[in-house]
Amino acid sequence: MKTIFKSTEVLNYKAFKVQNRSRIKPIFLILFSLLYSLSSIAQEQDSTKVNKLDDVLVSAVRVTTKTPVSFSNLDKKDIKYRNLGQDIPILMNYLPSVVTTSDAGNGFGYTGIRVRGSDATRVNVTINGIPYNDAESQGTFWVNMPDFASSVESLQLQRGVGTSTNGSSAFGASLNMLTDNYATKATGEVSSSYGSFNSNKNTVKFSTGLLNDHFELAGRLSSLKSDGYIDRASSDLKSYFLQGTYVGKTTLIKALVFGGTEKTYQSWNGIDAETLVNNRTYNSAGQYTDEAGNTRYYDNETDNYKQDHYQLHWSESFSDKWSSNLAIHYTKGKGYYENYKEDADMADYNLQPVGTITTTDLVRQKWLDNDFYGTTFSVKYKEEKLDVILGGGWNKYEGDHFGKVIWARYASQSEPGDHYYDDSSTKTDGNIFAKANYQFTEKLSFYGDLQYRNVKYKANSNETGLVDDNFNFFNPKAGLNYEINGSNTLYFSYARANREPNRTDYEGGNVKPEKLNDFELGWRFNSEKFQLNSNVYYMAYKDQLILTGTLDDVGAPIRANTEKSYRLGFEVDATIKLSEKFILRPNFTLSSNKNLDLAVEGAYYGTTNIAYSPNVIAGNIIVYSPVQSLHISLLQKYVGEQYMNNIELPAAKLADYFVNDLNISYEIKPKSIFKSIMITGLVNNVLDKKYVSNGYMYDVYPYYYPQSGINFLAGLTLKF
Repeated sequence: MKTIFKSTEVLNYKAFKVQNRSRIKPIFLILFSLLYSLSSIAQEQDSTKVNKLDDVLVSAVRVTTKTPVSFSNLDKKDIKYRNLGQDIPILMNYLPSVVTTSDAGNGFGYTGIRVRGSDATRVNVTINGIPYNDAESQGTFWVNMPDFASSVESLQLQRGVGTSTNGSSAFGASLNMLTDNYATKATGEVSSSYGSFNSNKNTVKFSTGLLNDHFELAGRLSSLKSDGYIDRASSDLKSYFLQGTYVGKTTLIKALVFGGTEKTYQSWNGIDAETLVNNRTYNSAGQYTDEAGNTRYYDNETDNYKQDHYQLHWSESFSDKWSSNLAIHYTKGKGYYENYKEDADMADYNLQPVGTITTTDLVRQKWLDNDFYGTTFSVKYKEEKLDVILGGGWNKYEGDHFGKVIWARYASQSEPGDHYYDDSSTKTDGNIFAKANYQFTEKLSFYGDLQYRNVKYKANSNETGLVDDNFNFFNPKAGLNYEINGSNTLYFSYARANREPNRTDYEGGNVKPEKLNDFELGWRFNSEKFQLNSNVYYMAYKDQLILTGTLDDVGAPIRANTEKSYRLGFEVDATIKLSEKFILRPNFTLSSNKNLDLAVEGAYYGTTNIAYSPNVIAGNIIVYSPVQSLHISLLQKYVGEQYMNNIELPAAKLADYFVNDLNISYEIKPKSIFKSIMITGLVNNVLDKKYVSNGYMYDVYPYYYPQSGINFLAGLTLKF
């Protein structure tokens, strides 16, 4: 079996982390000095209205039922029952049209998400309106911010193109997260969990509450560890979150510093079909044969990264009609992944032959040192019939890529610290947008959204060669919302999106930007005991960059333009209150995802299924609360069969699977010492289903990422 490692492009967003501490302190001081000076200005304001950050900031990126967009919300209450250490994509697993996977097989470490068949590189992610997707790869890596769910106030997943937002265009969905709101009273929280595969999470949170009715300081420290379901798929993760808040009569100012460090043993190689049957936890990463002919595993075949985020937000209410938000941000990432390479060609590492010896065993590190910074802004005007938001952002990415050989059996002329490659890249991304909701009549409203986006990308890379591209995109959106009566609403929308290629796409040459026309038709029903959201979507693509299911010579997923393709689907999600004790929350998606007139390397295949796009996705949550303090939930997920390539090879088909999780929580509210004691238990895959959620093709041979059978997590949370 071929051992496959991640590429430099994958490193871009996997291996970036060892913070330059000399930069932290001045930036930290700058943020809080700005916080102090802005608060002094804010105290001079005259109005009496208080705005929360989510009222002003989030209105620029979020929607309500008044907007003709398909979306789902999760808030802190929804998250807390299952927040035992698994990553944010795993916590989102039961939302409509969502499919998740885990490299380690148990939701710790590297996890992935697809929405409507679109992978994470096509899901736009923002944190308080600040872009989180890696600028070059367009991917998101939650392992860089472990236990971030503990600092999330709420999140919204908009399916399809959604509304205009900062960062790369959404081609499958956009996910925007709002971090913790300020607390008016002092609080403290300690939580711990432990479970299968020696998985554990320890978290400490605090808030001073509002001091002098104006200032709050809050923070969190977290530590997570897991051995993983897959052999040696261990993770050692740490994170922090600190925010200072000023609340004035018309002003809310927040300075945030958060980030994390991760060290994970690589588990992204997958296994072939025979190994899946005989040894499904096998991991080839780090395997080599020593000089005596013994099979061994390199003990530091790891990914190491540190990432720190700095955000400053100023939300202001000028009157009952006018409000604004301004943010500046900076993200620092630095780190590497490390591999043992057996019988490597010395020439590939700038090593001269030693006599007749031209190959050597060696240990290499591939590094990334990057900086991402910029600003976002929005101004909102609202009156009885009209709601207008003008906004935009400008962001710049600067990345240095380099490789080092830290050990070689035959080191030749090399010196410690030598680089065997040095690449650099810059990317600037600017956008402006205008959104408006206008109430034509009591029942009919119009939504319009215009965005202009400019992207400049330059790279000098061994993998991609010279890149110097400039893109100008115009993305219009419009829709109608019609309230039939107090319970029924119909909506229709059209959205246009354009998207630039990512770093690895340039490897294939002649790569084109992709275009999407997204049509959404929906019906919402709302009553006291029954809420229903349903919609039909048609997403027509031009030059869509589809996953081919194969990897390049260093393990990066290969994408290719397909001239014409579409996704047509029907989504339904509901909340059914059977009684005061029983609630059902079912959802399902039926879809058809097709390439049209597909030709690959001169061979014509006609109409085929798009890779990694199951036609059926369904979820259900059954909640039983016999008393107010006890919650018992059965969570169910079905994912239909899907192909791992676009030419529908029988060997490329992933089988369908149906998984059930059981979640139990019990809360005690003592009269002294603690405000709350919560005991939580989670049994994943209670029926011990042997299933595979992801894979890839090596030529015509499938490789798989198996997921864990039955496993558990249990936690205790104490609130003061």
